[in-house]
Amino acid sequence: MKILRNILKILAVLILGIVAFGWYYKTTLEPKYTGELKIKSLKEAVTIYFDEIGVPHINANNQQDAYIALGYVHAQDRLWQMELIRRIAAGRLSEIFGEKLIRTDKLFSGLGIEEASAKTIENLDKNSAPYKLAMAYLEGVNNYIEQGKTPIEFTLVGVEKEKYTLKDMYNVFGYMAFSFAVAHKTDPMLNEVKEKLGDAYFNELIGVEKENLTLIKNEKNPEITGTFSQAINSLMEVLPISPFIGSNSWVIGANKTKNGKVIFVNDPHIGFSQPSVWYQAHVKTPDYEMYGFHLALVPFPLLGHNKNYAYGLTMFENDDVDFYVEENNPENNNQYKFKDSFLKYNVVEKRLKIKDKKDSIYTIKISKHGSLMNGIIDQLKDKRPIAMQWIYTKLENKILDVAYEISHAKNLTDFKNGASKLHAPGLNMMYGDSKNNIAWFASGKLYKYRDSLYTKTFLNGASGKDEILEYLDFEENPQAINPSNNYVYSANNQPDSIANMLYPGYYLSEDRAKRIVDLLAPKNDWTKNDVAKMLLDNTSLTAPNVAKNLLESLDKSNLSASEKTAIEILKNWKGNFDKNEVAPVIYNRFIYEFQKNTFADEMGEGYSQFVNTPFVEKVLPVQAKRENSVWWDNVSTKDKVETKQEIVTNSFKNAFLFLKNQLGTNVERWKWERVISVEYKHAVGEVAALRSFFNVGPFVTAGGDQVINNQIYNIDSTGVYKVVAGPSTRRIVDFSDVDNSLAIIPTGQSGRVFSKHYKDQAIKYLNGEFVKMKLNLSEIRESKNVLILKPKKE
Repeated sequence: MKILRNILKILAVLILGIVAFGWYYKTTLEPKYTGELKIKSLKEAVTIYFDEIGVPHINANNQQDAYIALGYVHAQDRLWQMELIRRIAAGRLSEIFGEKLIRTDKLFSGLGIEEASAKTIENLDKNSAPYKLAMAYLEGVNNYIEQGKTPIEFTLVGVEKEKYTLKDMYNVFGYMAFSFAVAHKTDPMLNEVKEKLGDAYFNELIGVEKENLTLIKNEKNPEITGTFSQAINSLMEVLPISPFIGSNSWVIGANKTKNGKVIFVNDPHIGFSQPSVWYQAHVKTPDYEMYGFHLALVPFPLLGHNKNYAYGLTMFENDDVDFYVEENNPENNNQYKFKDSFLKYNVVEKRLKIKDKKDSIYTIKISKHGSLMNGIIDQLKDKRPIAMQWIYTKLENKILDVAYEISHAKNLTDFKNGASKLHAPGLNMMYGDSKNNIAWFASGKLYKYRDSLYTKTFLNGASGKDEILEYLDFEENPQAINPSNNYVYSANNQPDSIANMLYPGYYLSEDRAKRIVDLLAPKNDWTKNDVAKMLLDNTSLTAPNVAKNLLESLDKSNLSASEKTAIEILKNWKGNFDKNEVAPVIYNRFIYEFQKNTFADEMGEGYSQFVNTPFVEKVLPVQAKRENSVWWDNVSTKDKVETKQEIVTNSFKNAFLFLKNQLGTNVERWKWERVISVEYKHAVGEVAALRSFFNVGPFVTAGGDQVINNQIYNIDSTGVYKVVAGPSTRRIVDFSDVDNSLAIIPTGQSGRVFSKHYKDQAIKYLNGEFVKMKLNLSEIRESKNVLILKPKKE
């Protein structure tokens, strides 16, 4: 018994030791929200109030100190996120994750982002406010690296901390710009359809771009002054930082609101990850104030508001990437033809460092149009030299000035001037202010080619006839200022005619745009609560029409009672994607089978790329209405030409059988909540043993693809819908009550797993709740968490 007692004592001591060590480790790795710290480079003390969701309210006597403080607190909450995002564009992920990221690193390092960043930095005005404040922010980040606690991810992965530079910041801009682009997912697919299947197949697909359009109207009035495709897709899928995808925004003018003041709404759609993409911070000095949403390593918020104005963004979806087929000199592969002469490729050697492996060295050839994709993407089957021309790396980069100017505007004119300097990525800049101005600007450098040139297939790099003819002045960009309908909006849809043309792009289907217009137009007494409900709207106007058109072609002569029940549910469906609905389950499986039976036989391996582009969402409603189509015939059945009725009937039968096997024989129990879920994934959470520790979720959710409450998922063979993207924040700024403006993000403010703010907003977000974006200083000062940064003598 004595031995047993001694063993138990030893075990108790060990357990207490482990608990104590765990407690100490946890508390030392939590962000510091209270107390005092001494920071280098500060001129005066800065007081930071952390509110109940962990948002820092930074009060400083000058902007230089404020941005040092912002960099410090941003780093203490999001240093691991900063580390990942700076490595993407530089091609440095395989340094920490190993050889599985080599191909992704080759893609990004070959795009020319780093070279463009270096060139831009060389030409910056070092005396300008944007430069000085950006450097102050980086000073704050690097101060944290020197004296702050190292996030646990660095220890787990085995990464040494490195100081951050302005080049890292510009590389983040470059990644953002590329993730916005859609051409690399669409152009190679369309080119392959044209070259391999012919004009009949190709023309049916591209014809959909002129159908089912809800156009954003242009209208400029005075300011109120008052007082490659599959390969590229696969490379992007493994990124540990989420890509930018879509977005909603609408700004309601004073004449359409109950309280007679502007209401601003924005919810950018971005791939879900943990931590969430946006970091909130409220900065206040005697000459500046902004409550902003920041990307990692970006000092100036891309979304923000103060008591005077609010702004946000959606993706423009304009075409700023083009692919050129180059023609090599038959006698010298280091030269390519342009017009009547041969030009020399610029050859750049690249070195990738790989964890636990030898460095990988490769070369890239660069033509006047851009880098050859053949040297970047190993899987590129096209043996022709294919160059990617990208406006982001082609033109002067003023994106730091853009971010500074839109976040430091004094009025609508200042904001427009800032928006006009953006060259890429294309963004819809949304604006509303306390003087009752509302505006929308489609920002990005637009350009013209020769008439009749279709730019979504490969262009001829040798002829000289497929070159950009002119760049448009910003006044010719789509835009609206104080329009007569008293609202502006964007849902990534096609803007109305500009410069006597519909500007080409990769605009999304009209679903969300049409729903926004249908809800906004008839109502003239909007309130903050009304738009909060609208942000959670789960209704598609397009999906019931697609179902109706398909069901009209269904052979109903041989249906079981359960199949008839399923058909009736679809017939009566209003397009709602709530959790308890059955129709979305039937609809999604039906269109999966319909699209596969229609397109897969002709497209072969390229089909998986086609169905994972936004383009298919524009094709579907048009194809569902067509009676005659070259696509109906199944080319694998040589002695038979299928009809639409056969395709639709087989698709429905296959869908019904699958769902019966998946969810049981009782159709009424095929609830949407049984097949849809969301999990916010952390890069380290990909390790199975760490998943439950770092990931947030999975949760059952509501919403659907291309409804206002946009929950983006792949419709594939699995029959389950794992949401991968959606509203990265929901924001409402009501200028009749600006101190009580609302927002929410999917998980939490902090990226530190031991922080109480790691996932404290997750359930609120899923439930459609909001938290206050505090501006009232007296309310802010009630916070119990106060951190004071003081100057440190060097």
